[in-house]
Amino acid sequence: MFFLSDILNKKLKLPTEAEALPGRNKPIPTATKHYVSNRPLKGPYPEGLEMAMFGLGCFWGAERLFWQMKGVWVTAVGYAGGITPNPTYQETCTGLTGHAEVVLVVFDPKIVSYGELLKTFWESHDPTQGMRQGNDVGTTYRSAIYTFGDQQYQEAVASREAYEKSLRGAGRDKITTEILPTPEFYFAEEDHQQYLAKNPDGYCGLKGTGVSCPIPQAISAQS
Repeated sequence: MFFLSDILNKKLKLPTEAEALPGRNKPIPTATKHYVSNRPLKGPYPEGLEMAMFGLGCFWGAERLFWQMKGVWVTAVGYAGGITPNPTYQETCTGLTGHAEVVLVVFDPKIVSYGELLKTFWESHDPTQGMRQGNDVGTTYRSAIYTFGDQQYQEAVASREAYEKSLRGAGRDKITTEILPTPEFYFAEEDHQQYLAKNPDGYCGLKGTGVSCPIPQAISAQS
């Protein structure tokens, strides 16, 4: 017999290969166009644009945060950092796929720098909460930065170190955000794409710490 504590413990612990759900060989259906901008969700993206990927809790509010930024060309929500291939939303919610809910951000570095995206990421959620974000509990809601290339990785790590000093100064706990090279990204179902544009009164659990994130000068110069 399973108890609530057993279920919560499973959702707070990443699954092993043996525990993970099998998934499927083919991608799940999703939208072809961004609901707000009407731009192609899966590309092709214009030359000169770059990509970033962030997990900061429920991806509905997180995606809106980035698509509203000047210089962001298109956004999409999906699943990354796990084991199960081509997972569904229902599967990721069990905690048995290992994926985090993430936002793929395609941006023009001539208009918005990666450092500015990092600043928005850090200040828009609480990166000290481990496998949860507010009332959203589970591995899918963990804080994560998945990087495209060494430069992004170095900037992400530097920004984490800088923000951790600010958070510690404000009496906050240690940052738990995982920073890794970008793993396989799986687009979420169509109804989750740009969800808050389709449902303006929908749920958004985003809540920052109120602590400002100082972007190191080295990042500002590189971005």
